[in-house]
Amino acid sequence: MYLATTGRPDVPPAPSGVRRHVPGTVLALGTVSLVTDISSEMVTAVLPLYLVLGLGLSPLQFGLLDGVTTGATALVRLLGGHTADRGGRHKQVAGFGYALSACSRLGLLLAGGAAGAAGWITAALTADRLGKGVRTAPRDALITLHTPTKDLGRAFGVHRAMDTTGALLGPLAAFALLWATADAYEAVFAVSLCVGAFGVLLWVLLVPGRRDPRTPVRPARERGGAFAALRSPAYRRTVLCAALLGAATVGDAFLYLLLQRRLDLPATWFPFLPLGAACVYLLLAVPVGRRADRSGRRRPFLYGHGALLLAYGLLLAPLPGPLVLGGVLLLLGAFYAATDGVLMALAGPLLPERRRAGGLALVQTAQALARVGAGIAFGALWTVSGPRTALAAAALALTAALCCARRLLPRDRPGGGRGRPREPDPATGPVPAPSVPVPQPVAPEPRPSAPGVKPVPPVPCPAVPVPERVAPPAVPVPEPPRTPSAPPSPGPSAVTSGEPSPAAPTRRSRP
Repeated sequence: MYLATTGRPDVPPAPSGVRRHVPGTVLALGTVSLVTDISSEMVTAVLPLYLVLGLGLSPLQFGLLDGVTTGATALVRLLGGHTADRGGRHKQVAGFGYALSACSRLGLLLAGGAAGAAGWITAALTADRLGKGVRTAPRDALITLHTPTKDLGRAFGVHRAMDTTGALLGPLAAFALLWATADAYEAVFAVSLCVGAFGVLLWVLLVPGRRDPRTPVRPARERGGAFAALRSPAYRRTVLCAALLGAATVGDAFLYLLLQRRLDLPATWFPFLPLGAACVYLLLAVPVGRRADRSGRRRPFLYGHGALLLAYGLLLAPLPGPLVLGGVLLLLGAFYAATDGVLMALAGPLLPERRRAGGLALVQTAQALARVGAGIAFGALWTVSGPRTALAAAALALTAALCCARRLLPRDRPGGGRGRPREPDPATGPVPAPSVPVPQPVAPEPRPSAPGVKPVPPVPCPAVPVPERVAPPAVPVPEPPRTPSAPPSPGPSAVTSGEPSPAAPTRRSRP
């Protein structure tokens, strides 16, 4: 008899060496992110050229507009995450964010030739960034809710790889449309709107809602609101480390500008620098995520910031230009592959399910605001003292932040049973021993009978007594009759004494 063991709670889990598959929900989320990123990056790639060259905005106006919308994105993440946690409405809140970003393309279409073009552009960019901020935390919460804890690094790596694929295809599609339509920006915005609407349709059809339909729709309110998760010491230290390292992280645009100044690249090649780092990110996202599941997510997260520190050193070192270009792009892609999804996989298990989206949004917001402050400080120091001084200060700040994060970041246990066990945390207490399920005996199922025939109940067999073993009776053996023997002749002693001599014993003959 063969018994099915898939999905049964009494069967021990598969060994860690067995190859595991990515959940279907993660693949569905990755597909939606791929399509949506094609739509977003089509606009992002041509928007500076359209605003500065097409509509005549000054670089200062464009910088202020981009800074305001980025700050709004960082703050609205908290609202989106907290709203998604109330009643488990992760799909609804994230779907609203995707729809808001897709509808923002209408504002760009209406801005061309309109009297109040600046107002339409501001509204379109704000709606796009607000949609991105609203959907990010609920989407990442869905990944953590539909993936086992031991596979979170791999799941986030697959999702980020699909997301980066869309970021690579978007600029290529935008420049191809501009080349085919003789710089018709409206055609790019129209195609982006259609692709974004298709992403929203995929979200509605492919992505499931709550993981468990028995979850209550409106759980009881808890004290603390969106910041209640900070009561956990491990989670609080994770947020602090994310903000500390973010405050020492220089934005990508500054690094690309430093590369362009160092190598004296023409302006036509500048848009291809982000594509090089994105290719490295695409190749390393899944392997780094799998490695994080096996060895723990703390080390890859710290090593990723170490790669960024090496990129700063390459820009400061007197090395040949091609070597600096290839090394910086490689290290920058490795930095994002080891930190973006790994941070979410590190913070997710520290949060309860009812606060998962809000907790992840708090981590992302702290990191984003710290990076905005780092960008402002780096730009000011560049203006006052020059790029080399600003980059050297950023390298020193990142080194100090790495030393602090190495001591503050909580240790996590490697997934799949590999690597060293987690050391006891003084703030959270000793690590509990994992419980091993004990298999229960399974009763054999009755054999199904043929259709139309009543099953015959089993007939109990009567107990037959076993007789005791009786020894056979002893049979007496008859003695053989004695044969008379002749008396012996008297000896000389008998004659002299006058007494009869006794008869000599004779042998018995067998009958």
